[in-house]
Amino acid sequence: MNAYATAAEMLALCEQEKISISELALRREVEMTGLSREEIFAKMKTYFQTMRASIRHGLEIRTPSTSGLSGGDAAKVFDYAKSGNALLGEDLTRLVAYSCAVLETNAQFGRIVATPTAGSSGIVPACLVLLEETRGIDEDKLTQALFSASGIGIIIAGNAFLAGAQGGCQAEVGSASCIAAAAIVEALDGTPERACAAGTFALINTLGLVCDPIGGFVEVPCVSRNGMFAVHSWLAATLALAGADPRVSLDDAIFAMRDVGRRMPRELRETSLGGLAICPGACKSKLKN
Repeated sequence: MNAYATAAEMLALCEQEKISISELALRREVEMTGLSREEIFAKMKTYFQTMRASIRHGLEIRTPSTSGLSGGDAAKVFDYAKSGNALLGEDLTRLVAYSCAVLETNAQFGRIVATPTAGSSGIVPACLVLLEETRGIDEDKLTQALFSASGIGIIIAGNAFLAGAQGGCQAEVGSASCIAAAAIVEALDGTPERACAAGTFALINTLGLVCDPIGGFVEVPCVSRNGMFAVHSWLAATLALAGADPRVSLDDAIFAMRDVGRRMPRELRETSLGGLAICPGACKSKLKN
């Protein structure tokens, strides 16, 4: 059996079988669904292709969304990336643009893949597509890395939460950053232990992040937050690949996120009753729309 409920159990199975997290997650899906390995892999590849398409679609958006709160910023950041003057350099600036593009696609009713939610759907696609472009990693290997992301996502969902309404944005963007960082490490041939370290770095550094969308729309601060936390995922993977030690386990990080989420006031969990959602500028935005 390839079932696991915690990161510790997952790592033990990987060590026992001498396999990657993605391979373990893929075998688990075969057992649970009864579908063939080929069928499951093909479905995941379709998800990756949809992610890539959502980035391309978002970069073409120049008009405001229905709410008027977003639209066109991804394109602006992408143009800035190509200007030769980008503060973060071209690659990381494109990463920001790609992640924002997915959220802008979502805001204008385009097709996205919730990874793990619509509000955090830009981070994993941006990270994997940038790897594709900068490292020449092929579609099959990036699809395989998505299984690593899903394998860890299952643990988070089973032991904490993924929805902002339950645990704040640490549950959405934090979880997305966690699984993206792990996927980056796996795509670059890192070990399961290093992939978990990357996920841990990402998650422990998003603890306490609130969910306070203006007007209840998944746009502000969600679009820019996805862009910024895609870079966060990249940095978490960098720490792990360098051999840095987060000093706590991924299970510890997930437990802490659950604890913080349970203590978080209702007003800061996607109700739009606190935080940025009630600032004067937000109230003016709602009046305009």
